[in-house]
Amino acid sequence: MNTPANSLTPTRPEIVVGVTGGVAAYKTAGLVSGLVQAGYGVTAVLTPAAEEFIGAATFAALTARPVATKTFEPSAFPLGAHIELATRATLLVVAPATADFLAKTAGGHADDLLTTLYLAFTGHVMFAPAMNSAMWEKKSVQRNVAQLVADGVQMIGPESGWLSCRQSGAGRMSAPEVIRAAIDAHFASQSSA
Repeated sequence: MNTPANSLTPTRPEIVVGVTGGVAAYKTAGLVSGLVQAGYGVTAVLTPAAEEFIGAATFAALTARPVATKTFEPSAFPLGAHIELATRATLLVVAPATADFLAKTAGGHADDLLTTLYLAFTGHVMFAPAMNSAMWEKKSVQRNVAQLVADGVQMIGPESGWLSCRQSGAGRMSAPEVIRAAIDAHFASQSSA
């Protein structure tokens, strides 16, 4: 029997991709698809707000894995999804990372699966912020970003461009190719260290 070129067996590191509740979540599907095609093992975690923008079925189909959406799913994650996923993966990527998510993680809050996972995760973390430009420029958001960067989170973007609010400005989530390049660069630096 021939093995398909796009085998489901990961040949590269494990990544958890968190998706929060922003319209840019549709871009994350393209990111996840590209990562899986490149051989990364990818598990998606969706916040309740993310599910208002994109369905878990999309990420289940792209990853060929169950999508984690609840803090307590004993049948799928007997030790707790936040613990099992934090142990399995070496990289946590959150795209889009909304203003709300940035505020929660900067303050150490853990009120859903993704924020709890962030606190339990000990590997490298990347956030790709996405929001309205007025929100991005707010001093409180910039304080949260500065705190997260000081805590070791790598920020990817945001970029300037057309936003879903029908305005142009800073706050657009970086393109999947840009996020993917940062992921590849991270793992390349790990293998050469």
